[in-house]
Amino acid sequence: QVQLVESGGGLVQAGGSLRLSCAASRNIFSIYVMGWYRQAPGKQRELVARITNGGRTNYADSVKGRFTISRDNAKNTVYLQMNSLNPEDTAVYYCNAQVLSDNYWGQGTQVTVSS
Repeated sequence: QVQLVESGGGLVQAGGSLRLSCAASRNIFSIYVMGWYRQAPGKQRELVARITNGGRTNYADSVKGRFTISRDNAKNTVYLQMNSLNPEDTAVYYCNAQVLSDNYWGQGTQVTVSS
């Protein structure tokens, strides 16, 4: 099992930046994939970015070139650096960890981008 706690959300103007953090309750070195998802009002939850414990990443097309996911195994933390934010990025952002066949989620952090 692993508990995930997100932080770093908030209100930002269009064009601004935020960095989200996801702190895990246990060592994440053995967790193969960790990622960030988001859910906007009235929409389904969607993948934003994922990173393997080997450092391989993949991103949603809508955030490529603007967002960067990284992980610090020594700090048991995954980050999402978000630049050039636009109002379409407004959503609740969730951290995810895939441990074998189980999925674990954080409680989410709100990101609101004003125009």
